[in-house]
Amino acid sequence: MSLDGFIAGPDCDMGWLTPYLGEDLSPDADTLVTEVGCLLVGGRTHRGDDPNAGTDSEGAFGGSYGGPAVVLSRTLVDPEPGVDLVTDDVRTAVERATELASGRYVNILGAEAARSCHEAGLLDEILVFIAPVLLGDGTRLFEHPGGQEVRLERKPGAAAHWYRVLR
Repeated sequence: MSLDGFIAGPDCDMGWLTPYLGEDLSPDADTLVTEVGCLLVGGRTHRGDDPNAGTDSEGAFGGSYGGPAVVLSRTLVDPEPGVDLVTDDVRTAVERATELASGRYVNILGAEAARSCHEAGLLDEILVFIAPVLLGDGTRLFEHPGGQEVRLERKPGAAAHWYRVLR
């Protein structure tokens, strides 16, 4: 996510993220991918702009994720092989992803999917990696208020982030 809360730029552009991929934005990033049992992906994100498209790093987590995925979409009709499509509601999608995850994390990708899960009270925790960039416009992670209250969970090694404004 950008420092100002956007997960995609205007027109769902993800190209802004490319300079920050592969950087050690958080020590949790490399560990997370090994703990993910299933991706729950919104339809727009599934069809969206992969900043690594056409490279060895194409796909989720820089190409290092090869597990199951559930796509929540009312408009996608013909997903590629290996994609489990859910068209009815977010609860069904979460149930299916949880089943496929086999006790591991379900990682949600996409603003609308994340918002829907949050508003339905289906999230246990929210993990956000923040890139040091201000986009100013695009798709916000949580555009509409609602859902459940969240509390920052302090983890060992967590620190304040100080950003220098580059001139």
